[in-house]
Amino acid sequence: MTDWYYAGGGSEQIGPVPATQLQALFQSGAITHDTLVWRAGLDGWQPLQRSFEELGLRDPPPPVPPMQAVTTDPSPYLPPTAAVLGEAPIVNGGEVVYAGFWKRVAAYAIDAILVGIVGAIIGGTIGAVLGMLLLGTGNSSANASGLLLIQGVANVLGLVLGVTYFAWMHASSTMATLGKMAIGIKVVRENGERISFMRGVGRYFALIVSSLPLGIGFAMAGFTERKRALHDMLCDTVVVDKWAFTPYPERQHRELGTLTIIVLVLFGLLAVIAMLAITAAIFMAAKGWH
Repeated sequence: MTDWYYAGGGSEQIGPVPATQLQALFQSGAITHDTLVWRAGLDGWQPLQRSFEELGLRDPPPPVPPMQAVTTDPSPYLPPTAAVLGEAPIVNGGEVVYAGFWKRVAAYAIDAILVGIVGAIIGGTIGAVLGMLLLGTGNSSANASGLLLIQGVANVLGLVLGVTYFAWMHASSTMATLGKMAIGIKVVRENGERISFMRGVGRYFALIVSSLPLGIGFAMAGFTERKRALHDMLCDTVVVDKWAFTPYPERQHRELGTLTIIVLVLFGLLAVIAMLAITAAIFMAAKGWH
């Protein structure tokens, strides 16, 4: 076996090494075409390239250039786009299942309980702080003014909380409050678009109109063509199944659903208990009066 020698980086002589090692060094890039090599029988040191045929060497294939990202934009001048989380395409032309009166009642009952709990916690905290600051002065007129102030703050807080919750949730990507999400319905424009926050604010205050007189505006959701309440008509909104105006209209449900029935039953029992309690209180008060 022929032994070879080659010049290192500092021109030092390295070897002897077998031809196979010289081949491996070239393939790895440790030596190049111009590296000086020598073996017994050669007239002197010469570039490795002259011994390619003897050593069975050949130039390595050129490196494959990295693949470039393929763009689908028809023009480089188009603005960049990004997917918006929570948004779904609006699909018109399919079947739309409108939410009836009882589904809306169940959703509102859930929302009323949630908002009431949060409002009670926040209002109780603020009321306690204001009570410590304004009451206990020993002045009856000052205490009375403090109570009125606390009551006023509580009323304003309840209004702000209600407006913010309903308007913000209806204008969000879910298009539904927590109660409506639980029941599986949402509030949209007539064409399926999401409503704006300001329209949500207007819709909240339009509830006052629906409540007068005797809540007839709410009851209209039970017999109008698209199950719209009066405040829906005033604000150009409809309440539909959560799968309406989506690519999956077949997932809509016309039936009430188990959760809706459970909520309605519990809400009805609470209403009956409240009426009995009020009746008993009135009866006891009348009996005590006589």
